[in-house]
Amino acid sequence: MTRDAVAMTIPDLSAFARTLRGRLETDPALPGHQALLSHLAAAAGFRNWQHLRAVSQPAPPAPAPDTAALRRLERALHVFDDQGRMRHWPSSTALQGLCLWVFWARLPASQDIGEPQVNALLKAGHLFGDHVLLRRSLIDHRLVSRTVDCTVYRRIEPAPPPEALLLIRRLG
Repeated sequence: MTRDAVAMTIPDLSAFARTLRGRLETDPALPGHQALLSHLAAAAGFRNWQHLRAVSQPAPPAPAPDTAALRRLERALHVFDDQGRMRHWPSSTALQGLCLWVFWARLPASQDIGEPQVNALLKAGHLFGDHVLLRRSLIDHRLVSRTVDCTVYRRIEPAPPPEALLLIRRLG
């Protein structure tokens, strides 16, 4: 079994020792390895050993987009103008899907919105005059759901791919 190196800073060693002694006195016998780790973590102010490990380990880095993804990102950036409005509808389906993430990011999360609000947002974000195409495409790409009567829309919360995150950051 591999062991993780976990650093722990103790701002007040006296309080730490007092808390640890109190916890050890409540155990009828000498605690085992896991119990001792849990006592140490709790004396340092953590819920338990797992909490200490989770807090001390850095989050894994986000996956970097590959070369092909960076090329798609550059192509997608050319579809938008300086104000972040879509100039034209891309012919490539993959590029369409990537560009739709910008509109997805502009929709409010976890909130029902009406069709007029969705239309206003889409109209403000493009220049080619077909907000209905954008609205349908958001639904087809499973980025937005709508009720059967098409009156209420809701953003779906999938994890955007790395190149979509970069595009969203660049265009807002």
